[in-house]
Amino acid sequence: MSDVARTGLDFLPPLTARLARVAARPRAVAAGCVLALTALGWLYLGVMYARHADLFAALCRPAAASGEAFGLLLPMWSAMALAMMVPSASATILTYAEIADTAARKQIDVVSPIVIVAGYVTVWLGFALIASIAQLVLAQAGWLDPNAGKLGIYVSAALFVLAGGYQFTTLKHACLRQCRNPFQFFFSNWQTTTRGVFRLGLKQGVFCLGCCWAAMLLMFALGVMNVVWMALLAIAMTIEKLVNVPRLSYAYGVVLIAVGLFLTVGVSLG
Repeated sequence: MSDVARTGLDFLPPLTARLARVAARPRAVAAGCVLALTALGWLYLGVMYARHADLFAALCRPAAASGEAFGLLLPMWSAMALAMMVPSASATILTYAEIADTAARKQIDVVSPIVIVAGYVTVWLGFALIASIAQLVLAQAGWLDPNAGKLGIYVSAALFVLAGGYQFTTLKHACLRQCRNPFQFFFSNWQTTTRGVFRLGLKQGVFCLGCCWAAMLLMFALGVMNVVWMALLAIAMTIEKLVNVPRLSYAYGVVLIAVGLFLTVGVSLG
């Protein structure tokens, strides 16, 4: 923050002036967005789990395919998207903020990081909508019913094999490269308008979706309200984006395929 900017806020009450200075610092705003949205997602899921621990099982039965169930599923999947995917985009969001902060210190107008976060979150809220509809359809077909026996296990095994196989695809790694190299992405696509920065958030959200959609579908197999698996998957996806080690993605793929095959063999022999 420059001395000129500090002087320009002297007419405000001290507390308001301090808040205004924080709001004018892109890095502080970006970090606050990441922490607040992640905490909001986990808080909602924690409250839902504490009050309705058996909710997922109920929502997976054919009788649950209704408008009322959709009203529960959409906020649940939305909270999962915030809790699991916003942390994985923290490097991208903070990189934008760092570049914007440098520009702001040079008295260059910049767009708040809130806008790029909004674009990114919009994509994952769209995924949450599709996932909620998919859960209703699969529940109606009886594929997610905990009492479905072998059918449910075969569906879970197929999801693991799908997620593991996707780890080896060209599309997966093309999207992952964009997530791992935010500086290169922003230097190639930098925007200075609110609409342009929102589109940057949408682009990064699409790249992130292309990288992680198959892993997110594993929640159908592991249980949408299983907070332990949510945390483990969120950590795994975040590490995959932060650590530029291609073999890590392949290792994830091998493990996931192995789990799927183990489930298939186990239910076949049983």
